[in-house]
Amino acid sequence: MPDPVAVNSMFARIAGRYDRANRLLSGGIDLWWRRRLIKSVATKSPQDVLDLATGSGDVAFALARELPPGTPITGMDFCQPMLDEAEKKQPDMPRSKHIRFAQGDGLNLPCEDESFDAATISFGLRNMADRHKCLSELHRVIRPGGHLWVLEFSQPRGWMRPFYYFYLRHILPHIAAVVTGDKGAYDYLGGSIESFPTFQGISTEMAAAGFEIDSVQRLTGGIVALHGGLKPPPAEVSSSR
Repeated sequence: MPDPVAVNSMFARIAGRYDRANRLLSGGIDLWWRRRLIKSVATKSPQDVLDLATGSGDVAFALARELPPGTPITGMDFCQPMLDEAEKKQPDMPRSKHIRFAQGDGLNLPCEDESFDAATISFGLRNMADRHKCLSELHRVIRPGGHLWVLEFSQPRGWMRPFYYFYLRHILPHIAAVVTGDKGAYDYLGGSIESFPTFQGISTEMAAAGFEIDSVQRLTGGIVALHGGLKPPPAEVSSSR
């Protein structure tokens, strides 16, 4: 599992160049992946949303644009320099005044039980030192009947794998070195993607944390997967006479 101190330091180093690197290294398709996430969240009409591992705030800002005006959104991340980047962008983002950015550890969320109708985590679960603990914390802070969405890199379909892994190992780090000046950060990124579970594995991990899986979308040949999970409402106890 990743070392949280090293991961925090890595994201702090690249925070100012993170958005530009994402657009370039994904060819801009990361915007479409996030759009699929936002559309899925909007179908459930949540009253409030936690965006964990918010980074520079892209998902939080997109949620604010898509959900009804005034919907409270909390963008949370453990890396303060990434949150600083989000706050720099906030004044120029439409309908973003109801977004609150806050520092918080995904393994020990500073939130009350059952605080949110919905939660999202995009490209952040694989950076958690303990995925089960993170998913359990998300389960704790979501209200019964609420939803979690996990957007994350996955293992591509068989025919794509050799080409994709070649890109991760031999191309991505060198492009990233030019864009960010930090090749090591993207060596880590490629390694973390390659060792991440399949979409079936993440479904199993979400279920182990108490979620019912209600949707799985494999995107772009399976290199990314969007999982939707429901926190079941309490079972009704029937009374007998």
